[in-house]
Amino acid sequence: MTTLRFTKMHGAGNDFVVLDGIRDELPPLEPIAALLADRHLGVGCDQLLVVREAGGDADFRMQIFNADGGQVEMCANGIRAFFKYLRDTGHTTADEVRVETLSGVVVPRWSGRRGRDAHVVVEMGPPVLAPAKIPTTLGEPGSEGPVLDVPLRVLGETLTVSSVSMGNPHCITLVDDVDAFPVERFGPAIEEHPAFPNRVNVEFVEVVGRGHLRQRTWERGTGETLACGSGACAVAASAMLRGIADREVRIALRGGDLQIAWEGGDASIFMTGPATTVYTGEVEV
Repeated sequence: MTTLRFTKMHGAGNDFVVLDGIRDELPPLEPIAALLADRHLGVGCDQLLVVREAGGDADFRMQIFNADGGQVEMCANGIRAFFKYLRDTGHTTADEVRVETLSGVVVPRWSGRRGRDAHVVVEMGPPVLAPAKIPTTLGEPGSEGPVLDVPLRVLGETLTVSSVSMGNPHCITLVDDVDAFPVERFGPAIEEHPAFPNRVNVEFVEVVGRGHLRQRTWERGTGETLACGSGACAVAASAMLRGIADREVRIALRGGDLQIAWEGGDASIFMTGPATTVYTGEVEV
């Protein structure tokens, strides 16, 4: 048996178990990540976040494990929680750090506290629009994209979808009523669709107005979550490219709201949202 110290956190309802690989000597996590994420047999979370030392030009490195135990490239709600953890534990006092992820370096910036929550602005980098880099077989082969409003045949129906990468792949479809849409039926079918060779996160989006979108997300390897930050960035980028949203937009998720701003082109997308510590504890594995 090994006893692990952990911190339970969430960002707009997207919840995390954080392990500190700088403070503690951690066992190999691949065999136990799914157990820790299990809501009945473990602590329970959407993703497991691991604090690591970084090399190169980053200050820290963030490992991310989905609830199925697989590692993934990026989690935008997670990066806010990760930064709050770094400050709360004294790993840094800086208002801005560079965090290495599998999708590259991401820069969170402290924006102060509002009650129980910390608010963090994250420079996410520009959206990836070229089909081969998302990756997806949708769109024109060899093109630079974007992949907007293309047909996707799934479960005997044809959906109109767009696809963007924010360090991880996303598929976005507009629906009339996001609360009534059968996300649990279409989410896994799209996640595993052959048009997405690395599987895909799926966003179902209702347009309320040019400055307000509502979103539900089916995350690959996890299922439906209360929030997805990189998904909100992908949704905002696709909506702006389609001309149906302003350059700054509020994305309402089931666990809370995120503000997304993008000037377009090669400019970075900026996401602002909360991060909250729930409790700390120890677990035997």
